[in-house]
Amino acid sequence: MLVGVLWALVALLAVAVVGGGALGVVAREAVGGPVAGARLARAERSPQWRGGRFVNRLPRVETAGGRAASEFLFGGSDYRVPSAPIPVVRRAAADYVRPPASGLRVTWLGHSTLLLEIDGRRVLIDPVWGERASPFPFLGPKRFFAPPLPLAELPAIDAVVISHDHYDHLDLPTVKALVGRGVRWVVPLGVGAHLAAWGVPERDVTELDWWEAAQVAGLALTATPARHFSGRGLDDAARTLWAGWAIAGPAHRVFYSGDTALHDEFVAIGERLGPFDLTMIEAGAYDAMWADVHLGPEQAVLAHRLVRGGVMLPVHWGLFDLALHGWTEPMERVLVAADAQRVRVAAPRPGDMVEPAALGPVARWWPAVPWERVAEAPVWSSSVDHLLGR
Repeated sequence: MLVGVLWALVALLAVAVVGGGALGVVAREAVGGPVAGARLARAERSPQWRGGRFVNRLPRVETAGGRAASEFLFGGSDYRVPSAPIPVVRRAAADYVRPPASGLRVTWLGHSTLLLEIDGRRVLIDPVWGERASPFPFLGPKRFFAPPLPLAELPAIDAVVISHDHYDHLDLPTVKALVGRGVRWVVPLGVGAHLAAWGVPERDVTELDWWEAAQVAGLALTATPARHFSGRGLDDAARTLWAGWAIAGPAHRVFYSGDTALHDEFVAIGERLGPFDLTMIEAGAYDAMWADVHLGPEQAVLAHRLVRGGVMLPVHWGLFDLALHGWTEPMERVLVAADAQRVRVAAPRPGDMVEPAALGPVARWWPAVPWERVAEAPVWSSSVDHLLGR
């Protein structure tokens, strides 16, 4: 994700230098709204708020031997982007008329965008239909493929859940397209400022701190601790909270990690809110330098186990070029780690529907290209050696 942040900062700095004009208007809108007034007062009451910002409970260790920004933007693996079209399953509203036989199903739409069907309800997670993970439509990480489900074909949904405000998770064009549908938005503290700036009525937004829950259409949506950061502009770092989500219906429970590094409270999440029939865990866009804000594949499998997950669906990969690693590497490494730990993994094509109760064997739809194994490119978070068995 930090590659996306770099592109956003490059674009915003360029606008600041040249003075803006029409580009400045576009940038200001994309950045979103400030956390102020009653919203700021609530943020200041949060245990996660310190010194005018939200903070992680574990420290972030700065690694030695950092790379230049140019390497993240233009260097890295020769396989950061696909060399041929990705197989995409095209979806339409008609595909959602008949509910899943088991009561639980999820459609992976690429990266971290998920359409969850759980116990007769639908929840849209981190919806991104925009062309780029960037404040501008012409600069920054571009989609590898068009959305499998056009927004015009999106069925009625009961809630939209957002994990944090980075551009690959909170997308201005998508939010604007969903305004007027009367859907409930459930987001971490402060994120409602962006939604309000983009036209979402305050009455439709519920903001939560970690461990707080909202009831929506018979579902319990609980914001869970995460180890990450936030910000969309040049001066709003960590002014909104980041979170994972536990979503529980009468018969099923699922967990979505959001963006996060490894942390102690995965254990508490499993104990208090699990076990989970399905987990959707961030597994891509990692680097050794980012080990305290992103999991990486091996720790993603461990996080799945810590929260007491059943089937694991790796997310945060396969749509945007956001790191130095090859685009297929996250799934390759997840499968190796999962096999060693006897974890059941879903590996859908974009647009595939996954029903955990009817999970089949992994069918490799991605190309066989070189990738680095954990011994060559390890990603281990700091301050959690006890979880890693060290």
